Amino acid sequence: MKILITGGGGFLGSQLARELLRRGVLRTPDGCDPEINEVRLLDARFHLRWEDARVRLIEGDISDRDTVFSSVGDSPDLVVFHLASMVSGECEERFDDALRVNLDGGRHVFEAARAASGLPRVVFASSIACYGGSGMEPVNTDRTKHTPQTTYGMTKAICEMLLNDHSRKGHFDGRSVRLPTVIIRPGRPNAAASSWASGMFREPLRREPCLLPIRRDQRHPMTSSRTVVQSLIALAELDSQRLGSDRACVLPAHSVTPNLAEKTLNEVAAERGIALGPIDDAFDSRIQGIVDQWPEAVDGSRAAALGLPSPPPLKRIVEEYLEDFGG
Repeated sequence: MKILITGGGGFLGSQLARELLRRGVLRTPDGCDPEINEVRLLDARFHLRWEDARVRLIEGDISDRDTVFSSVGDSPDLVVFHLASMVSGECEERFDDALRVNLDGGRHVFEAARAASGLPRVVFASSIACYGGSGMEPVNTDRTKHTPQTTYGMTKAICEMLLNDHSRKGHFDGRSVRLPTVIIRPGRPNAAASSWASGMFREPLRREPCLLPIRRDQRHPMTSSRTVVQSLIALAELDSQRLGSDRACVLPAHSVTPNLAEKTLNEVAAERGIALGPIDDAFDSRIQGIVDQWPEAVDGSRAAALGLPSPPPLKRIVEEYLEDFGG
């Protein structure tokens, strides 16, 4: 079996690749466990070195059709995880690039999978940014209408619909997972409007100040990176008949505020003898305006019923980050 991960040089892509390589197999919907003999990682750049002979690095642009088609190839036993995307803040500032990368890039992946032999499985990383505006509910479910109020959310919603239609027509076996904000990402802050969600944990754990751009009582759905990786794999292995015509599901998530994050950090710090950096208010009306258009809570009960995992308690997510990345 061959695996392609677009965005394979990023945080989630590299974590997913590691877990797939560790497992060594990926179950098919009919219950077989073929061995993974190649993991192709497609990204514009790579920061990690891979020693595993099964890994093939492909440096290229997801918006370039030829690059995508050659990366997908024509393997009859192919599974594609499409994670490559511009992030939310970038999309608001660079509309044309957002269409080129997120929308055209998604179309290229889907068309390449359609052209491949057999019936490839395609798992698309969507986002809760599909929800927004007047269509939002106090708790958003798989039945909540998509009325995104950000360019990022619009591109994700369109790709969800494209994937559904390709699957309906039998072009490939598609599945979409609607991701809450994933915490705690290592490294430095990025251009995502949700970057503060990791920063309010990560920077204090480094004894550095976190400049918080949103209200301290702002609720936002969050889950752990370990949970997302396990969910992507579980969705890939799922019998598509259980999904039916609606190929997308939102993951279970905690509704977290900065106040709750600070309380949890203090608990972990007290137990481990860690000195924390401060969380300082640095309100940014642009960031708050984007976050205001996102849901405050989601109901992932359908995903849970399909066998996808729920995140551990928030305190455990912080502990996992310390275990994986050392703070």
